[in-house]
Amino acid sequence: MWNMQDLLSRLPVQRFRNPPLVIPVIRLAGVIGQVAAFRQGLTLSHLAGTIDRAFAFQRAPAVALAINSPGGSAVQSALIAARIRELAQEKNKKVYAFVEDVAASGGYWLALAADEIYADPNSIVGSIGVVSAGFGFPGLISRFGVERRVYTAGRSKVILDPFQPEKAEDVEKLKALQAEIHENFKAQVRERRGAKLKAEDGVLFEGEFWTGRTAQSLGLVDGIGHMRPILREKFGDRVKLRLVGQERAWLRRRFSFTGSSGGSLVEGWAGEALAAVEERALWQRFGL
Repeated sequence: MWNMQDLLSRLPVQRFRNPPLVIPVIRLAGVIGQVAAFRQGLTLSHLAGTIDRAFAFQRAPAVALAINSPGGSAVQSALIAARIRELAQEKNKKVYAFVEDVAASGGYWLALAADEIYADPNSIVGSIGVVSAGFGFPGLISRFGVERRVYTAGRSKVILDPFQPEKAEDVEKLKALQAEIHENFKAQVRERRGAKLKAEDGVLFEGEFWTGRTAQSLGLVDGIGHMRPILREKFGDRVKLRLVGQERAWLRRRFSFTGSSGGSLVEGWAGEALAAVEERALWQRFGL
């Protein structure tokens, strides 16, 4: 009598007897957070299915992250990274992050979800700080004879209104919020990198960014290298990489001309244009 193992061992096709090891890859590219109605940034709600599917590969001992992000929402950075860590522990899998052009600010927070971080020598890494940017137009509407009317219940509802003169107390409140978020960011870096860090807080946590090579010397990344050769070195030459795609309601997103607030098509495209400018400014900050 032949048992199943004997039959499989006699199969002439090698790939059935000894299939290659597949490592799932999650691509985290772009600005983090909801960018605009027609421009999807990296958010947990958008990525949750992708992350779950990547960690569902039963034979895979690890999951790889391909990161290319200049940052964005601190909350979404934390949520995405936390989901990855939760599943890594639950499924007992290693996580490896590979930085492409940039992993800065929230992009570096995403990289911290990995057990090991690798970068290209020319990658931009770091920017461990918090920034809030905007525009001020206190004299613009009056110049054209436009009267703005805003009614609130609560004296702080129009804090940092771009159409009003900036107030010192409003800036102070904003800076207090930034300081608290900055402390949370620093705590995450210390928790995930620990004894690997090789520089003082005054160097690491002031918002500066570095090339991949310098980031390695500071302990922010573990090595210099690219995804395929590094994973082959760890798991063998026959390892296969499989990009885990996102399930996308393409038509619904592309042809939904009103946002959740029911705004007009003109308002949607105006917001879209502003979002594009802000997104481009994030990338240009790192010379990209």
